[in-house]
Amino acid sequence: METKDIQKLIDFISQSGLDEVNIETSELKLAIKRYSNAAPVAIQAQPTYVAPAPVATTAPAPAPQVASTPVAAAPVAEASNLITIKSPMIGTFYRSAGPDKPNFVDIGDDVSTGKVVCIIEAMKLFNEIESEISGKIVKVLVENATPVEFDQPLFLVEPN
Repeated sequence: METKDIQKLIDFISQSGLDEVNIETSELKLAIKRYSNAAPVAIQAQPTYVAPAPVATTAPAPAPQVASTPVAAAPVAEASNLITIKSPMIGTFYRSAGPDKPNFVDIGDDVSTGKVVCIIEAMKLFNEIESEISGKIVKVLVENATPVEFDQPLFLVEPN
């Protein structure tokens, strides 16, 4: 297959609705993939989180937003007696053992050392995360079935 033939094939695929084409002959193996518009949008969504910070620091108009940030910091100061249960691994956070099962813990529940508070799925293994402290669950910081990072806060606990 000549280079111009490959270019014609690429042009044809770009005009068609196909996202992926695989051609294999005895002389050639060719795989062409077109990325959908969803991928760049997802990539742009991450920098969007970064963009507001520089805008807030450089533009005088967002000064009220900066003023609202200390207001958000005030509850953290009030919550200084709270202890955080953090994720010991990267994975997917689940509040219950299954969709039809009750949550391990809810806001207001008392937990003791060794009580399972959630499950984190990592590489098809479901790891039960146990509380290392006794107290009352004050806040759940992660949505069910969402990815979590290592050392990411999961729960706020008011110790007994």
